[in-house]
Amino acid sequence: MKSSWFVATFAAAAGALIVAGAGLATVDESIATGPPTSEPARSEPAVSGPSLHSGSDSAPSDVDLSADEEAAFNVEVEFAHCMRDHGVAGLPDPQLAEDGFVLVGIPLVPGADWNAAQEACQHIFDDAAPADETGATVGWEKVVPGGDCACADGSEFAFWERRADPTKVVLFLDGGGTCYDAESCAFIGLDTGGEAAYDWSIYGEDPATEDGIFDFTRTGNPFGDYSFLYVPSCTGDVHLGDVTQEYSPELTVEHNGFVNGSAALSYLAEHYPDADQVVVAGKSDGSVAAPVYGGLVADLLPDAQVIVFGGQSGHVPDDPDLNAEILGGLWGAYDNMPDWDVNEGLTARDWGPPRFWIQTGLHNPDIVLARFDYAYDQEAAQSAESLGLDPSELLAAIDANETAIEGAGVVLHSFTAPGDDHGVFEWDKFYEIEVNGMKLVDWVDALLAGEPLDDVHCDQCEPS
Repeated sequence: MKSSWFVATFAAAAGALIVAGAGLATVDESIATGPPTSEPARSEPAVSGPSLHSGSDSAPSDVDLSADEEAAFNVEVEFAHCMRDHGVAGLPDPQLAEDGFVLVGIPLVPGADWNAAQEACQHIFDDAAPADETGATVGWEKVVPGGDCACADGSEFAFWERRADPTKVVLFLDGGGTCYDAESCAFIGLDTGGEAAYDWSIYGEDPATEDGIFDFTRTGNPFGDYSFLYVPSCTGDVHLGDVTQEYSPELTVEHNGFVNGSAALSYLAEHYPDADQVVVAGKSDGSVAAPVYGGLVADLLPDAQVIVFGGQSGHVPDDPDLNAEILGGLWGAYDNMPDWDVNEGLTARDWGPPRFWIQTGLHNPDIVLARFDYAYDQEAAQSAESLGLDPSELLAAIDANETAIEGAGVVLHSFTAPGDDHGVFEWDKFYEIEVNGMKLVDWVDALLAGEPLDDVHCDQCEPS
C-alpha cells in the first residue's frame, strides 16, 4: 500500500546488505546469508573461476590488481577482521576475482551484534577514504543533534556530514515515504526485512553506500568537492511536521520532520558561515520540502547563492482538502511555514507542494529553483492511483504544476525525462540520462555554474 498522496519510497533492508563504506566492492545479494552465528559462514563462492581468492590479509599475487584496487581489497579484509573481533564470528573475508571482489556472509537482516560491530569498525573506511582536491576526506561523520529531535517511533535522529570545501555545501533532504493512518504509520518492516510503508527510524541509513552524486571519487561528479549534510527522512511528514499524533491506542507517531530538519539548518549556519553556495537537493518527499528549506537557508546565509534542486515530486497535486487534512492537520506543517511577508493571509488549505515553490520564489527571487522528474515515475503512479487519480495523467500533472508556478511569476528550471523509472540522485543513471541530446549531469553542472540551460522535456515520454 502506498503511504501518501505523493511518492512514498520503500526503504528496504538493501542498505544493510552493503558493509558501511564498502562502495568499492561488488555485493552479490544472491549469497547473502542470515544473521551470523558462532559457526563460520559456508557460502558458495559469489564468482567462479581459477582466480577466486579469499582469506588472505592481502591481495594474492596471481590476480592483476592496480595499486588502488589492492588497497581497497586490503581495507575490506581489515574490516572483516575487525567485525569478527567485535563478535560477528561467522563473517568471512572478501573473495577476490579477476573482475573485482565480492563480500559474502552479509546478513539480510542484521542483528544488534552486527550493527554494533559495524559502528565500531567504520573508522577503517573513514581512515582509508581518499582526499579530494581541498584536502578533506570523503568519509562521513554521523551527527546526533539531540534535544527534541527524534524519529517517528521516538528513536534517535541523526544526520550525516561530509566535510570538504566549506564554501560549497549540499543540504540533501532524503526521501523515505510518508504516512497518514494507523496502517501506513505502523512501525513494521524496517528491522525485520519486511516491507515498510515509510522510514520510521534511521535504521540502515548510510550515505557512504550510495552511488550517483555521492560517489565523490567519480570523475565528472558536479558535487565532487562539495561538503554535504545528508538529512534522512524518518518521520513520515516530508520533513515539515511538528506534532505528536495518536493514530490508535497502540500507535503514537512523532511527526517531527521540521524539528529534525531545523537542527540540520542550524548546524549548516554554524559550521558553514562562509558558504558561497548552498544547494538544497531533495529526493521525492524531500523534494516537496526542498524549496521551503531553500528559502530558510537564504534567510540564514544571505550572502550565499542558494540553489534548490528537487527530484521526483513534480506531479504532486495542489488539493486544498488534502493540504489542510494531511499537511496542516495530521503533520502540523502549516504552523511551520516561514513568517515571510509574501505568506500573509495564506491558510492551511493554500499550502500544497506547488505553493512551496511559488512562495519561496516570491520571497527571494535570487534563489535558483529547479526540478527533475520522470514523466511516468512508477512510484508516483502508484501514489496517484491510491488517490483515485489516473496514473496515465502524471505527465499532464507535472506540466500543469510547472505552468502554475511560472504563472505566479516564479522561474522554475526543469528537466523531464521519459519513462517510468524512479530514483536519480543515488544511482549511476544520474550520469547516463540524456534527453534531446542534453545529459542531466551537464544540465546540473551549468545550473551550479550560474548559467542555467533551457528546460529539457522529453518528446516521446511514454513509459519504457
